Amino acid sequence: MGLEISKDAFDEPEFEAFSRKLEVDLAALRVLLARPGFGRGPTTIGAELELNLVDDAGRPALVNQELLDHLADPRLSPEINRYNIELNARPAPLAGASLAAMATELREGLAAVRAGARHLGARVVPIGILPTLRQADLGQAVMTDGHRYRALSAGFRRLRQQPFLIDIQGEEALRVRAEDVTFEGANTSLQAHLRVDPAAFADTFNAAQLATGVVLSCAANSPFFLGRRLWHETRVALFRQAVDDRANVGPEDWRPARVSFGHGWVRQGALELFAESVALYAPLLPVVGSEDPAGVVRAGGVPELRELRLHHGTIWPWNRAVFDDADGGHLRIEMRALPAGPTAADMTANAAFLLGLTLALAPRMRELSARITFGHARRNFYEAARLGLDAELLWPADSGSSPQPERAAALVPRLLPLAESGLRAGGVDAADVDRFLGIIAARTASGRTGACWQREQVALRSPRLPIDRALAEMLRGYLERTESELPVHTWA
Repeated sequence: MGLEISKDAFDEPEFEAFSRKLEVDLAALRVLLARPGFGRGPTTIGAELELNLVDDAGRPALVNQELLDHLADPRLSPEINRYNIELNARPAPLAGASLAAMATELREGLAAVRAGARHLGARVVPIGILPTLRQADLGQAVMTDGHRYRALSAGFRRLRQQPFLIDIQGEEALRVRAEDVTFEGANTSLQAHLRVDPAAFADTFNAAQLATGVVLSCAANSPFFLGRRLWHETRVALFRQAVDDRANVGPEDWRPARVSFGHGWVRQGALELFAESVALYAPLLPVVGSEDPAGVVRAGGVPELRELRLHHGTIWPWNRAVFDDADGGHLRIEMRALPAGPTAADMTANAAFLLGLTLALAPRMRELSARITFGHARRNFYEAARLGLDAELLWPADSGSSPQPERAAALVPRLLPLAESGLRAGGVDAADVDRFLGIIAARTASGRTGACWQREQVALRSPRLPIDRALAEMLRGYLERTESELPVHTWA
């Protein structure tokens, strides 16, 4: 979705031409991935951080374009709603001080955005879902002015031909209709990127799938939406429903959702995930370029594959394969499940745990996938999103009956040494490994994730205040603490 487009209305011949070009791109990618040495190189990591902008009362501030114009920072870009922006951290080699560099860039990037926002009378909130949102803050009037957002909204209307239904059952229940995709803009995340050699892609991707639920359980930071107490990580339920192109979905519906945990363990490599996207999902943004990808590959070059990348960017699995033609072409895994916030230190710690656990599990995935099914891993993910550290998760046993159930609060400490071994084997500085995984250990021991802190603070205020005021007061305290850069487990 980062690829810009120049129009927002399309006709049926354009959709047909785009579908044909997707098959051409896919064939070129198949040849490219079979090229000896393609995509090999040092392991790198990167991150994208989505942020909310609010006014002094904690209400959405619709100033993203003004802020981008004021800062003129190439790392910043708009998001779908006018109170969202994205900060892109520069990719860096995993080996060395990569975690410290990520934390520094997130912290300094946040400081720069905060300074620019103050110039406009606004503040910046790194949080999974802005708790002060009201239904009036979601709709056509708040959508960022841009071809790709209008085209995306029109593409969903073409496929659904009826409003989106948001139906989330948590501690409380929420059922509301959404007329367009701006409900998706209520979700903000930290997306971690890991560059992977094509030969190791399947095992590494499967390892990321297995690791994600465990990490999400101790990273949750999205417990409220539209004044309701819902899941610990409500983003997982909201995002799926906010961009569901399937109308009248029933419990036995065979059609795949555009937001999902995936459809099974990857058996061969990245190509099957791109082929899955082309086969299973209708195009939304049929922009056809002039590139001849087959000709570029025959000439020994690396094509852009813009159509395939654009289409793949309109499907949102929680771990997503990425093809990039930069640096001679390479593959990445985009890890999309982590929420934004509370602080740069917390977010770096979450990324460190997920990256380290993924790297440690990858060499054993062929063995582990025989001891835990893909369905078990998917169940872990949704249970973690729903219940956080209280979730019962399933984990492969070394012997005997497998998998075995274990409460997330007990499983996380048991897996931290494994994540440490993965990071150390990748050459990450030992002091940084200890520092950031130590944050996860302390957070889990305290039982205070971002979601838990938010819920505690609102519960303290609820007896004497209506929910909207309790949420506003909680957000005021959250802002003060997140700007202090102290990890959430230390917050009073």
